Amino acid sequence: MLGRFIAERARWIVVAGIAVALLAGAIGAGTLNALSLNRFEAPGSESMRVRDVLARDHHTGSPNLALLVTARQGTVDDAPAARAGRELTRELAARPGVGRAWSYWTAGGPETLRGADGRQALVLAWIPGDADRVRREVLPALAPEFTRTTDVVEVEVGGGDEVFRQTMQQARKDFLRAELLILPLVLLLLWRVYRRISAALLTVATGLFAVLGSLALLRVVVAFTDVSTFASNIALVMGIGLGVDYGLFVVFRHREELRRGLGVAEAVARTVRGAGRTVLFSGATVAASLSVLLAFPFPFLSSFAYAGVAVVLAAVAGATVLLPAALALLGHRVERPGPVRPETEGFWFRAATRVMRRPLAYGGAALALLLLLGAPFLGVRFGLPDDRVLPASAPARQMHDQVRAGFTAEEADAVQLVTAAADPATVAGYAAALSRIDGVARVDSSAGSFRGGDPGGPPPSGEFTTAAGGGQRISVVPTSARLESDATGLVREIRALPAPFAVEAGGYPAELTDYRDGVTDRLPLVAALIVAVTFAVLFLMTGSVVAPLKATLLNLLSLSVMFGVLVAVFQEGFLSGLLGFTPTGTIEPSIPILMFCIAYGLSMDYEVFLLARIKEEYDRTGDARASVPLGIARSAPLVTAAALVLATSFAAYATGQVVFLKQLGVGTALAVAVDATLIRGVLVPALMRLAGPANWWAPAPLRRLHDRIGPAGHG
Repeated sequence: MLGRFIAERARWIVVAGIAVALLAGAIGAGTLNALSLNRFEAPGSESMRVRDVLARDHHTGSPNLALLVTARQGTVDDAPAARAGRELTRELAARPGVGRAWSYWTAGGPETLRGADGRQALVLAWIPGDADRVRREVLPALAPEFTRTTDVVEVEVGGGDEVFRQTMQQARKDFLRAELLILPLVLLLLWRVYRRISAALLTVATGLFAVLGSLALLRVVVAFTDVSTFASNIALVMGIGLGVDYGLFVVFRHREELRRGLGVAEAVARTVRGAGRTVLFSGATVAASLSVLLAFPFPFLSSFAYAGVAVVLAAVAGATVLLPAALALLGHRVERPGPVRPETEGFWFRAATRVMRRPLAYGGAALALLLLLGAPFLGVRFGLPDDRVLPASAPARQMHDQVRAGFTAEEADAVQLVTAAADPATVAGYAAALSRIDGVARVDSSAGSFRGGDPGGPPPSGEFTTAAGGGQRISVVPTSARLESDATGLVREIRALPAPFAVEAGGYPAELTDYRDGVTDRLPLVAALIVAVTFAVLFLMTGSVVAPLKATLLNLLSLSVMFGVLVAVFQEGFLSGLLGFTPTGTIEPSIPILMFCIAYGLSMDYEVFLLARIKEEYDRTGDARASVPLGIARSAPLVTAAALVLATSFAAYATGQVVFLKQLGVGTALAVAVDATLIRGVLVPALMRLAGPANWWAPAPLRRLHDRIGPAGHG
């Protein structure tokens, strides 16, 4: 048996584990530089086809760098400022890596590139290439160089790629600061739980092994596919969380076996046989929850699946092999000092018993509270991310705040259209119709510029020439108000407008719209997959179809609270002042999906711990009612301790400056806390009392299937 093998060769296993950890650290150190940067884009979508056509046939693209030029005296039309603006545009266009640059002073003076008060104007540039090239190779040199103040003008740097370059830098700082806070805090909490520093250090070491192991495994994945830089952040967050969770479960079970009077070797063997099996089921549940992200055809989201599965593999290996070996070496030194109160005298036993006496009253009250907290999610509005994911102190955020306040239109966020072969006369009618759409400030084309359906002058010089095959480019410049309130609706109206030729829409608003649609369209599939896979795992563990169904419903209920608070706080702005961010009135959809998968997996994690102990008691006694409070009494202290550590770990990320991290920290910490208290402490015993023996029911064919393929015994 594995447990006896570990106990007999504990010293060699620990030495080998340390060597593996050091090797994983060396390999993982190279992972961070091998990870890729990603944009919010949907491969194969209409907007991506437009991007390719613009670059190939028109030698241009949507501007991803912007310079805000402010005249220190007078207006941008005065000779000194105009001369400085033209020189700045030429200087930027000549820089390596820059495909095109244009500005208010070189594009014929369009009002959309000039601030309302006349003191500010924009220089825009297109830098071709993927996010790695633009954000890692080009912008780090350009941004500092062009952030300048002269006697005539002040220049600030922004643009879509610069915003997310600064977001990446800030997120890296936030994660580092959070990890430096989390590790000592987790160690302190574990010492408080264990009352033994040796046990606390071993549990933290299990978490660190999970982090190092997952980074090393990601290095292998990177050799075959692109993996986002945010995958390393997930490895850090979940590595500590799951490693500590599994470490707690193994140490608690080992202590329990020692209290029964078993020798150290036998206690280790039984711990691995019982707790080890539960950890394997838990790991399978978490890995399954995160692996469904592979259903999204977006590298940004699939990267989280790779990271999650890597974390689970490393955490399970550390908790079921290395930790038991270390416990064998420490012997009785991990036992809790002093007498241990009987489980039937503890808080959780009494609480579960009380709930089971009046399951409808307690369960109904808890259900009403959870539904109330989750109600705001009914008003969710999914939207597009912008510079406000950054703190107000970030340079790119300050630049874009000025653009929002001082410019009537968003030239940098124009919707770019490409057409099949068309003559200018036909283009003119279509461009005029586009300019009549509500929220369109101006339409530029080879046939001229249009405002409100009327010609508004010639197009910017040289900007809208016909492509070699006769294709045309049309630029639809939205007003700031329409872009702020309904960018997705604007893209849909443009695409729905009848055209006399084949036409496709791209540009930044269309790219984000296609990404958002790609994410939201697959939500039902992902939700069904995650429920089906975790249902199957819990059925294999329990042999019941009722217990997995109940667990799924309870987990969805706890997650509704997370999403309700997410909407109330990050969409509507409740507590935004305290948390230090600017609400935009919408939620970017990919982060909540990531949170759903993480929180669902962790909730099932606790469900596995709880059901394993209740099922063990039921198998031993056959008493469906008495097994519940006793199983809860044995598992609840562990679940509470694990939830406290995990919620603290995630809450630390709420101190970060990037809104995405705040959402991840606040939402996941809340989901874990609710799951460990109201769900496991009230609704689980209430529902199990109402279901009685039916908790463990399965149809005869499924029962026979479980007898053939399910594990023998429960731990």
